[in-house]
Amino acid sequence: MTFIDAAKTGFAKYATFAGRACRSEFWYWTLFSFLANIVASIIDAVIGLGILSFIVSLALLIPGIAVSARRLHDLDRTAWWLLIGFTGIGIILLIVWDCFKGTAGPNRFGPDPL
Repeated sequence: MTFIDAAKTGFAKYATFAGRACRSEFWYWTLFSFLANIVASIIDAVIGLGILSFIVSLALLIPGIAVSARRLHDLDRTAWWLLIGFTGIGIILLIVWDCFKGTAGPNRFGPDPL
């Protein structure tokens, strides 16, 4: 999946928590969100309002959670594992899991996204 495809898929599946997301979809979406927030912050600094970066972050929150849930589904884990991120140290575990290759073939969450 390319960078543009990942951004399109992220918006097409805005609040779709079912299914699976491959590594490239997850990491390209993360990169897209990061770059969008940087651009919004630069525009905020130039304009001096400070609200655009908040709006962009809020707009990308739900699809970010959705793609994270689908990424965990690709690893054959439930989306409830996202809650481990609230412990602080659990974020490291989630990042490590996001780097692993997904389950080959279909699993309980659907067919292989590749």
